[in-house]
Amino acid sequence: MQLPFFSSEQVHAALDYTLLAQALREAFLEGCTVPLRHVHDVSGRGDRLLLMPAWREGRELGVKLATVFPRNRERGVATVSALYILLDGASGHPRALIDGEALTLRRTAAASILASNHLSRPESTTLLVIGTGALAPHMARAHCGLRPIAKLLLWGRRPERAQALAAQLRSEGLPAQALADLAQGLAVADIVSCATTATEPVVRGALLKPGAHVDLVGGFTPQMREGDDDLIARAEIFVDSYAGALKEAGDLVLPLASGALRRERVRAELAELVAGTHPGRRSGDEVTLFKSVGTALEDLCAARLVVERARPQVK
Repeated sequence: MQLPFFSSEQVHAALDYTLLAQALREAFLEGCTVPLRHVHDVSGRGDRLLLMPAWREGRELGVKLATVFPRNRERGVATVSALYILLDGASGHPRALIDGEALTLRRTAAASILASNHLSRPESTTLLVIGTGALAPHMARAHCGLRPIAKLLLWGRRPERAQALAAQLRSEGLPAQALADLAQGLAVADIVSCATTATEPVVRGALLKPGAHVDLVGGFTPQMREGDDDLIARAEIFVDSYAGALKEAGDLVLPLASGALRRERVRAELAELVAGTHPGRRSGDEVTLFKSVGTALEDLCAARLVVERARPQVK
């Protein structure tokens, strides 16, 4: 029997953000085995191979193989590439190959709105998306689908890319506009979603208005950082998983090392939010922060949903 393959187009069609967020909620409640991801420098020049396994014993298991090659920008090809392999949990035999980049984009956005459902104010109307890469439009669409967003602000280091993304999202019916002044956007946003590869903070906590919710999804290594110490000091902090975020997220690892953050100020992980063991947002004025580095539980859940909902191609 030939192994079925699910393309990027099929993954995007199958994984509605809200539907996937609901599936992730159930997956976090049920739990699964998730070893810490393996990260290997394969060139000595920053090219990385990431391996992300997860399994539910006797049911299914899977692993995402991802590469991050920063110099691909010079080659005119994508920096990140990924493939997901879903296997049968009883026999260990492969069940499907799935486009890993599309899977990652969708599950990252869905996890953020799952967290936002507990952490952002329901009446949030202004969304600021920082970054113009592949993840940015997914964060915009997902957050706009959850909250009554009337103003969608987009900022990037290259203004022409922010303008192009705004035009694309306006063509889809979203109230998008490019923003020249990041500080202005931070001051008015109810929700800030930052999807960058920054190594120096771009989200300045002192500028945020009371009640803002910040969603940091870009950084996935201890050297990457999107939020500054003012944000860390001001916010109630939540993570997708303790195991991943406290080891891999520069937004937390660096202030923990410097003493700007104490471990007990990381209030809860996503599984605790969905289980109700932590109430999430407790007042209209508090600033909340969700830091995501990605967990293989999300990939496994998304892969299972793709196989259930999409018609495969045959490899």
